[in-house]
Amino acid sequence: MDLPSLALILQGALSTNPDQRRAAEESLNQIQYAPQHLVRLLQIIVEVSCDIAVRQVASITFKNFIAKNWVSHEAGQQSRILPEDKEVVRQNILNFIAQVPPILRAQLGECLKTIVHADYPEQWPALLHWVKHNLQDQQVYGALFVLRILSRKYEFKSDDERLPVNHIVEETFPNLLNIFNRLVQVANPSIEVADLIKLICKIFWSSIYLEIPKQLFDPNVFNGWMILFLNILERPVPAEGQPEDPELRKTWGWWKVKKWTVHILNRLYTRFGDVKLQNPENKAFAQMFQKNYAGKILECHLNLLNVIRVGGYLPDRVINLILQYLSNSISKSNMYSQLQPRLDVVLFEIIFPLMCFSDNDQRLWDEDPHEYVRKGYDIIEDLYSPRTAAMDFVSELVRKRQKENLQKFLLFIVEVFKRYDEAAPEYKSFRQKDGALLAIGALCDKLKQTEPYKSELERMLVQHVFPEFSSPVGHLRAAWVAGQYAYINFSDPNNFRRALHSVVAGMRDPELPVRVDSVFALRSFVEACSDLGEIRPILPQLLDEFFKLMNEVENEDLVFTLETIVDKFGEEMAPYALGLCQNLAAAFWKCMNTAEADEEGDDPGALAAVGCLRAISTILESVNSLPDLFIHIEPTLLPIMRRMLTTDGQEVFEEVLEIVSYMTFFSPTISLEMWSLWPLMMEALADWAIDFFPNILVPLDNYISRSTAHFLTCKEPDYQQSLWNMISSVMGDKNLEDGDIEPAPKLIQVLFQNCRGQVDHWVEPYLRISVERLRRTDKPYLKCLLMEVVADALYYNASLTLNILQKLNVATEVFNLWFQMLQQTKKSGARANFKREHDKKVCCLGLTSLLPLPADQLPGEALERVFKSTLDLLVAYKDQVAEAAKEEEEDGDEEDDDMSNFQSDDEEDGDDTDKEMGVDAEDGDEAESLKLQKLAARAKAFRSTEFDDEDSDDDFSDDEELQSPIDDVDPFIFFVDTIKVLQASDPLRFQNISQTLDFHYQALANGVAQHAELRRVEIEKKKLEKATGAVAAAS
Repeated sequence: MDLPSLALILQGALSTNPDQRRAAEESLNQIQYAPQHLVRLLQIIVEVSCDIAVRQVASITFKNFIAKNWVSHEAGQQSRILPEDKEVVRQNILNFIAQVPPILRAQLGECLKTIVHADYPEQWPALLHWVKHNLQDQQVYGALFVLRILSRKYEFKSDDERLPVNHIVEETFPNLLNIFNRLVQVANPSIEVADLIKLICKIFWSSIYLEIPKQLFDPNVFNGWMILFLNILERPVPAEGQPEDPELRKTWGWWKVKKWTVHILNRLYTRFGDVKLQNPENKAFAQMFQKNYAGKILECHLNLLNVIRVGGYLPDRVINLILQYLSNSISKSNMYSQLQPRLDVVLFEIIFPLMCFSDNDQRLWDEDPHEYVRKGYDIIEDLYSPRTAAMDFVSELVRKRQKENLQKFLLFIVEVFKRYDEAAPEYKSFRQKDGALLAIGALCDKLKQTEPYKSELERMLVQHVFPEFSSPVGHLRAAWVAGQYAYINFSDPNNFRRALHSVVAGMRDPELPVRVDSVFALRSFVEACSDLGEIRPILPQLLDEFFKLMNEVENEDLVFTLETIVDKFGEEMAPYALGLCQNLAAAFWKCMNTAEADEEGDDPGALAAVGCLRAISTILESVNSLPDLFIHIEPTLLPIMRRMLTTDGQEVFEEVLEIVSYMTFFSPTISLEMWSLWPLMMEALADWAIDFFPNILVPLDNYISRSTAHFLTCKEPDYQQSLWNMISSVMGDKNLEDGDIEPAPKLIQVLFQNCRGQVDHWVEPYLRISVERLRRTDKPYLKCLLMEVVADALYYNASLTLNILQKLNVATEVFNLWFQMLQQTKKSGARANFKREHDKKVCCLGLTSLLPLPADQLPGEALERVFKSTLDLLVAYKDQVAEAAKEEEEDGDEEDDDMSNFQSDDEEDGDDTDKEMGVDAEDGDEAESLKLQKLAARAKAFRSTEFDDEDSDDDFSDDEELQSPIDDVDPFIFFVDTIKVLQASDPLRFQNISQTLDFHYQALANGVAQHAELRRVEIEKKKLEKATGAVAAAS
């Protein structure tokens, strides 16, 4: 296609007529892979006679096509761009970069970035020569632009990947330094000079970010650069041409140069400002840097800060970076001694004013309170905020240099409070009071642990903080600082009560920022509140205010506070649970719509959406003992689960799976609507969600174990076939690591344990793929899981399983490996495999199931080996259960003594081991039952991170096996009952095995038999106690 025809199609893509636009886009799609199409697009981009809008469309089309096609994203496939077209693009794009207007240059720059990352140096060795040549003549801007892209490729590369940097620096930095030198000496420099210097700074930054290139270790070369950076730092930016508009001003070229210079010097100081932190090879360089430059930079920074003290302008980012340098200097003696003479001026005339409420704050508060709230809670904003940097400086100063600064600074703050209190209302400095409160909040951790201040905190709050809850000035009513001190020990409970009610009242304040700050502070008060009776009466109104606010603001901190309330009140939230879930679901959809509309992807709506789902999970957990409630909640949550289990929900997939886990675990039955989610999870797993397999395991387990009949009987869809398709695909995939497929054998175990006698036709295929995977498995934990599939199959049907293993010619291989794994120990003597109680129990049940088999299936020699291994394993299991019970008792004692209101995760792990002894949740009293039920849910939902380190000695927790049909099976009783069956059915075989046992194993067998009888008595006693308790409760 010729250029005029292509230009005409591109013109059509700009049409306001949708039909014409669609036709043009379709034409572009049809010709995109035609030879020389890419070259013609490039020709139109640089054709000055062509309409700029058409050139822009061409540049965007060119950029998108290169991003998608320059390198093939499919393994083994070649790029769809012809090599000769690529060569033409590489030969011409460099010269065009400097020729086109900035609006087109940005697009070509993105193209160049893609090409450089893919082709340099292998396919484009001439690139560096072009840069070096053009740094010496009139194409300096183009050469710097390209060098910036080239250097950025290696900015975050280390070790061998970084080797090309030294060559780039060697070839270009001498010329770069000469150009920099000439530019700095230009009298009355134009904004174009600033653009060139900025590019040089960015190139230098990318080249030194991770490591200093070896050429710069030469003191003379390094000094040449530092002289110029210090020159730029010291001299004021040109007055002429500065924009009046503050937003335009901070992005003005000369301020950008200043920012990048400070950035570079800060980076060098972070890397080389402390000799003690250096590698031996960098020590001399660090000493040189500290001696010759660190102090000079500090002096320049202090002079720059003085500009704002006298009312001048510095961009926020520059102030922030300078204060970071000062904060890093506090701990270094030589730097601190240089800072000390000017410290009072810095602290009281620069730092403190930065902490005070400003004109910009007031303008934003009045004109755009939503933006004020967003900036106040945005972590990214904190990186650029002078106020945050000022708070960090004060915190670092009192932390590292407390003796000479804490009292001095607090006396200054007290004086601010005093002047404020004594002034007439019309003369009160509200902004200074705001800064003083911010300072007190920032020093909270220090003051709470330092006498004499610690004992004065309550009086300070009553005297200086609480009165501001009714201040006529909105920003003083914001309750943030009160929240910081909610955890102190109030000598007068009325003071805590007063603060709490003031914070709650703040949720109805007419000013939006006050309402949001009040919710944030409320979280601290709820966590610190020992008497929930303070909050209980106002809970309905509190929740109403929450959702009014969530309709106004998308802020994850609101959701955090709601989670705290739900967690604190637990089952008391039941009357509100449905309404809460409905409101949170509505807020979630609103947040998701906002996040989808935000192309930059940094909208707080995305974070708030995750928070909404997390809060829903917290609610579901809090009402888990009321299963009927889940039936009413389900219709509200189903649309979220259906949509977010597709690719649309990749950002919230883990949170949604947690909700699915709760819904399938606690609902009285699993509805057909909930079953409709099964195919979605299977599709996701097959397509993109393998990393979430541990999370998906949880609901799949619930479906099979809690709705077994439907799983087995439904044919449209066929869930058994679906499960097989997924497991066989995952376990047969040679590209997946051992760790990726661990949930697969767990699911096979779930199938065998829950469907005993009903899935005979699946035993062979599952055994076959398990043995195949076992042969190429390296990870010990996965080996154990795959061997447990065999054990579960034996427990499912020992005769059938043994026949299948023999049919597959793997019986001897499997049993030899199994016995070898059972005997394997670490240096410490501990078992190397089957470490958890659950592992041992599964093996015990599998091996025990072999014992009654006839001699033609299990010869006498094999019977003896199985018998002895089972006895060893039962003893190990008994010891581990006893040890866990002892630890649990000790944990309980500690908890009673020290932590009556709290429970750590470790203590929760201790409770769970009861399950493995056959003492289920229902065997205990009601309170213990509810406790275990909650733990079960939590373990179900969060078990994805368990057992990452198969060699750890800490993986004895049995959280993830809390709900299983074998929980009710006591392995000791099962063993003894099985032996009795053998004795009755084949007395001679029983006699033979008894006679072959030596004294040691006879003693073990007697001990196991005695323990089995004890367990029988214990279990019967528990059942009786439960029955008695149920009767008492009913009456």
